[in-house]
Amino acid sequence: MRRPLGGDDRGQVSVEFMGLLPLILLVLVLLWQCVLIGYTYSLAAHAADRGARAATATEGGGEGACRSAAGEQLPSAWRAGATTSCVPDAGLWKATVHLEVPVLFPGAGAFPGKVTGTAGAAKEERG
Repeated sequence: MRRPLGGDDRGQVSVEFMGLLPLILLVLVLLWQCVLIGYTYSLAAHAADRGARAATATEGGGEGACRSAAGEQLPSAWRAGATTSCVPDAGLWKATVHLEVPVLFPGAGAFPGKVTGTAGAAKEERG
């Protein structure tokens, strides 16, 4: 039996896989980063919602209750770079939470910008 002029293809799949491995890893890292960005937006919105509800619905309420409730909703890794503001506005309590987006995993660093979650809750009249 004659051999082809170019030789055989043994090992070709391994060579192609090793060539594509960095690209596959890069795509996985980018997908993971997108998951972290989405999760951070979700955390910011949830914390703002809880803060606004606490400002109006808890006994004593107000800005202190808002900030406390918003902070309690955040995992410790996101709490360090979080800023919360709570203000009354035309029959509402508005809460805004700004969070840093971690790079690859929480605690490793953060992107320069912040994501924002905003929520409002109607002031409740107590009789």
